[in-house]
Amino acid sequence: MDDGSDVECRIKGNFRIRGIRSTNPVAVGDFVSVDGEWITDVEERKNYIIRRSTNLSKESHILAANIDQVALIVTINHPVTSTTFIDRFLATCEAYRVPALLIFNKIDILSEEEITQLHELRELYESIGYKTVEISAIHCHPSDILPLLENKTTLLSGNSGVGKSTLLNALFGREMTRTGKISDAHDKGMHTTTFSEMYALNSETINGEANKPINPTKGWIIDTPGIKGFGSIDFEREEVSHYFRDIFAVSRNCRFGNCTHTNEPGCAVQEALIKGEIAISRYESYLSLLGDCEEGKYR
Repeated sequence: MDDGSDVECRIKGNFRIRGIRSTNPVAVGDFVSVDGEWITDVEERKNYIIRRSTNLSKESHILAANIDQVALIVTINHPVTSTTFIDRFLATCEAYRVPALLIFNKIDILSEEEITQLHELRELYESIGYKTVEISAIHCHPSDILPLLENKTTLLSGNSGVGKSTLLNALFGREMTRTGKISDAHDKGMHTTTFSEMYALNSETINGEANKPINPTKGWIIDTPGIKGFGSIDFEREEVSHYFRDIFAVSRNCRFGNCTHTNEPGCAVQEALIKGEIAISRYESYLSLLGDCEEGKYR
């Protein structure tokens, strides 16, 4: 509520948001009107992050609405975050005009080879124009990450097991949510966060240093359950390349305006790929999203 109090509310069974087919018609970050215990209306969203629902392939699931940025937590190992997952998430951020930040976590447990891989990935995404940072959430101090989050509403997301809960606990200096162990059998994360929740960044919740709290009302963090895959929805085949900054920049030199960058003659993207000017991993992620556009296909 406007006075900062919490109110438990419900939505009616026939409640739907303005043309958006979603498994959750009201999302974390929405501004709503309330009458008693009922949500009666949802204000128009400035943006949102959406993915294909894993339960109903033709339905969408809104991760969060009205956000200023996404902080995608990535791990090189334990568990491995695939570049396909990263690129799909970034493409969705581009589609819905939400700035994205990549946070590479668990750097304290990486081998020399994995550290090299980390640096290569950071160099790749920074060359495209994305901001990246590297941290060890288990040893993280609030001052290490606060400057990136203050005065913003940030969606915190990533695969299960990448350390979102650990980072959140470190940021707030106390246990905000449970942390889980990595599966020994599959080196995959196991869900500890079961629903999305928004936390206020203010002097009552964060004390970066003793007796030196940050100023009140300095932003919001939206914590979401870990996700294994990221299925796109409502992407038109001819628009997919627009959501890959590196591919779109080169595509302006293609012979044909409707080039799909697969097998057309005079394709500048194919030429740049051969020259190493576009990363193979990025192109493969682009092709996987093209595959999503096929009727009835879900990844």
